[in-house]
Amino acid sequence: MARNEELFNAILKGQRKIVEEVVNKAVAAGGNVAEMLNDSMIPAMRTMGDKFSRNEVYVPEMLIAARAMAAGLKIIEPILAQTGHKPLAKVCIGTVKGDLHDIGKNLVAMMLKGAGYEVDDLGVDCDVAKFQAAVDRGAQAVLCSALLTTTMPYMKTVADALKDKGAKVIVGGAPVTQQYASEIGAAGYGADANDAVKVVDKLLGVRA
Repeated sequence: MARNEELFNAILKGQRKIVEEVVNKAVAAGGNVAEMLNDSMIPAMRTMGDKFSRNEVYVPEMLIAARAMAAGLKIIEPILAQTGHKPLAKVCIGTVKGDLHDIGKNLVAMMLKGAGYEVDDLGVDCDVAKFQAAVDRGAQAVLCSALLTTTMPYMKTVADALKDKGAKVIVGGAPVTQQYASEIGAAGYGADANDAVKVVDKLLGVRA
C-alpha cells in the first residue's frame, strides 16, 4: 500500500479528528490496516521524531502528534489483534521510585507505541517489583525515566536487580547522561524520545 498522504500529514500536524476520519474511512472500505500502520502512521511518527531531534519541533508539537497517532491506533488495534498482527516486541516503561514526573515518560511511551511496539506503561513511582513484574509479563526492554537527580540512583537499583533477567534496561530523563548509563550498567541511554526508540530498535535487533 502506498503512503496515505492525508493520514501521514494529519499525524504530523496533530489533527486527531482527521486521523480518525481517514482511518475509519479506510477500515470501512476494507483497507489493509497493517499496511496503513506500517506505510503511513509509523513513518509519520518517525518523521516527527527526527524533526524533534533536530529541534524543528518541540514537546508540545510532539505530544499533539502522538495523541493523533494514538487516536488512529485505538481504531485499528482491535482489527490488528483479530488478524494476528504482531507488535515488533513488548517493552515496559516507568518513572522510577520517588519520581512523579511523567511528561517525558508519556512521550516516549507514545513514540514507542507509534513505532510498532507493545508498551506496558507502568506509570510513576515504580519500584523494582513493578519493573520485574513487567519483565515476567514478557517485556524485553525496561525503560526507566527520572527527572530528579535525587531519584537517579534508583536507576542503578533497577539495573542491578534486572541484570540477569533477560531484559535490556534503558535509562533517560533530563539529568541522565550516557556516562551515567554506562556507570550503572544500563544497556542503553535515550537522549530524547526519538533516540529512545532508536536505542530500543538497536538493542532488540528490530531495525539496523
